Order: sequence, then structure tokens, then C-alpha cells
Amino acid sequence: MTLAAAYHLGTRLFWRDKAMLVASVVTPVGLAVGMPVLMRNVRADGVSAATEIFHGTLAILLSITAFMNIAVALTARRDQLVLKRLRTSRLTDAQILAGQIASTVTQTVALIALSTVAVRLLADVPLPADPVLYAAAVVLGSAVMAVLGAAYTAAIPRTELAAAFTMPVFLLAGVGAGAMPIPLPDWADTVLGLLPTSAVVDAVSRGDVLPLAPNLAVWAVAGLVALRLWFRWEPRR
Repeated sequence: MTLAAAYHLGTRLFWRDKAMLVASVVTPVGLAVGMPVLMRNVRADGVSAATEIFHGTLAILLSITAFMNIAVALTARRDQLVLKRLRTSRLTDAQILAGQIASTVTQTVALIALSTVAVRLLADVPLPADPVLYAAAVVLGSAVMAVLGAAYTAAIPRTELAAAFTMPVFLLAGVGAGAMPIPLPDWADTVLGLLPTSAVVDAVSRGDVLPLAPNLAVWAVAGLVALRLWFRWEPRR
């Protein structure tokens, strides 16, 4: 088996899981497209409101399709002993995780691309002014969130609790990026602005490129270190 085989395995298992498809595809895409369409039709400043809310929903797509998806999937495969069996193959530990992360990133980027085209057609949201920056922010943000989601499985005791354990991350990402407009004190707004999802949204919506690279680099290192130290390949006994 090779890294490509691990990638294809993760992709195949994802698309066969109907519950995962609803949670990781239908729900986030529905929010990312539906909310801008709603704003376009109910607000006087329809296009600008739709554009702003769509940029915010990128955080929702990243937190659900990248972070929650991989956290739930790896927890389930750990508890079903799929990961343990994979370790008896020719794949190294790094290849197993890299294949799953790459599969998750591909799915996330594809869904964001689909949502970007959909809101352009349905809500008149302009296409990205800088496609290269947009693509880089989306791809790197997806990769970092997938790494963090894989590392986060160490905190999830069993499969049945995976969705509940990842929900706070989804809520914090949505609030921090403005997809869920909740009044916050200045200190909380500052703290949530340090999230990788917030950095991606700021880069896309405001062109804040300089903070993006160091932010994602720090979170990527934190995720990789956590994977190295605490990732579990078997369920707790």
C-alpha cells in the first residue's frame, strides 16, 4: 500500500458514510449558500451583505468539512480498530494520517469551490478579486484545520461523543469569523481573531495577507506536535 492508497481509502469511506455526507456536505454547503441568498433578498444592501456573510461562512465550511469531518472519521476508525489494522500494512503512521488529511483537504476545497460558484449564481456574490490568494487561503486553511482535527481526536473518548466534542470548535469559528453575529467584548473578539478560520476569512474578505502565513504556521506546528505526542491508534481500554 502507498500514500495514494491511503488517500483513496479515506475518500471511499467518506462517500460511503451517509450520515457523514449529511453532516459534512449537505449541512455546511446549505449554510454557506443559503445564508448569502437570504441576505441578498431581505437586505437593502443585498449584494454586500451576501458577500460579507459568505466570507464568514467559509469558517463554517472549514470547521465542519475539515475539522469536524476528520475528527469524527478518525475517532470512528480508531474505535472500530480500522487504524490498528492499517498499521499492520506497509503504510507508515505518517502515510496513514497524511492520506486521511489529504482526502479531507480535497473534499473541503471542492465544497468551498462549489459554494463560491453557487453564491455567485444565486446571490450575485462577486468572484474573488485575487483568485490566487483565495485559493491559497482555502487550501492552507483546510490543511491546517484537518491537522488540528486529527490531533483533536485525542480528546474524544469514543465515537458516540465525537460530534458533541467538536461542536464548540464549530461555534467558536463561526462567531469569530462573523458568520454568527453575536456581540462580544473586545478581549473575546481579539482571542477569536487568532483562530486559523478567522485568519482565512480576514485574508479573503479584507486582504489581510501578512497575518495569514504566521497564524497558519503556528497552528500547523501545534497540530503536528499534538499528533506526535497524543494521537491514539486504538480505543481506550
